[in-house]
Amino acid sequence: MMLKSLLALCLIPAAFGFAPSVIRQQAKTAVARPFSNRGTAIATARAPVKAPLTTLNMAAAATEKKGGIDVQLLIYFALWYLGNYYYNITNKLALNAAGGSAGFPMILSCLQLGVGVIYATFLWAAPDARPTPKITFADFKKMIPVGVCAAGAHAGSVFALGAGAVSFAQIVKSAEPVFAAVIGTLLYGAKVSTAKWLALIPVIGGVTLASVKELDFAWSALIAACVANCFAAFKANENKKLIEAEGIKDRIGSVGNQFALTTMIAFLASIPVAIIREGHRWGEFVTAFNTNPAIKLNLILSGLWFYGYNELATMTLKKTGAVTQSVANTAKRVIVIVGVAIVMGESLDPLKLLGCSIGIGGVFLYSIIDDLVKKKPKEFTN
Repeated sequence: MMLKSLLALCLIPAAFGFAPSVIRQQAKTAVARPFSNRGTAIATARAPVKAPLTTLNMAAAATEKKGGIDVQLLIYFALWYLGNYYYNITNKLALNAAGGSAGFPMILSCLQLGVGVIYATFLWAAPDARPTPKITFADFKKMIPVGVCAAGAHAGSVFALGAGAVSFAQIVKSAEPVFAAVIGTLLYGAKVSTAKWLALIPVIGGVTLASVKELDFAWSALIAACVANCFAAFKANENKKLIEAEGIKDRIGSVGNQFALTTMIAFLASIPVAIIREGHRWGEFVTAFNTNPAIKLNLILSGLWFYGYNELATMTLKKTGAVTQSVANTAKRVIVIVGVAIVMGESLDPLKLLGCSIGIGGVFLYSIIDDLVKKKPKEFTN
């Protein structure tokens, strides 16, 4: 039942017709006629093309193991990649239609989390969909740091995507291990091997190289992506502390429940920030939302994609080993960076591609370096 619910979440947006041709048309429309800051909605979205409703049933029927192949895991991978890919596209389209970084990035970030909260609540309310967590108020308080960090990481990512190219924001975000290593070592007493520190050199160098062609117009994207990386690093460490708390894992009940609770806290944490930063323009946003189909459609779909791909990623990584996780994350970033750049018409300068390759390759090396240099025990023979 849980897999079918996630399949529904990830395939419902696809039913709205987000084929590459439709996305390219929306991208051109949003860029050519963006939302004006006077409150007049100008951009329009192309009418979506309906997809066959039998897709969900076909995918759900394929979840059994066949011939020794874990078909369920393959579906997890496919939907994780698909969700991440379409989230970046629909998020960018919503941001462009609403005026980019000068529009309503914080409101959009907050409402995307709100869409996830509605879906999570539906799963708890629906019969046999997902058992509700049995946490105490003390457990909830322990989860607040994770939720607040999740809100910061998401908001930073949305700001980065609104301020610059999706590909550039993703390249900078691939440097997250650098922030995780520094913050984990300085503030959480984490141990990072010398090999891992050395592996960070190509990560930093690759991101720097890829940034050369972008810095003239994407300083805000660079800063926002770095802020997102900082929050993500704090979130990872706080999440580790949370799971180590006695009994809380059993009371939460499942990975899905943990992500749902984190999303709810992140949504609540985002509300005051959205009010402080863009609350005085709320009426302007409501006008844009009601009159501009590009904002309304892409806001809802990006929220669904975001929730779906994150939960699927968690479930996928839980079923795989460390090396598989490293390869999967590396492949995902390559697919998103190149695929989204092609669909959105973003530049793929050779220097940018070279820096991207070096940086992502460094991230992969960072993930597996300890296993590569691990000393094998000597074998003694009589």
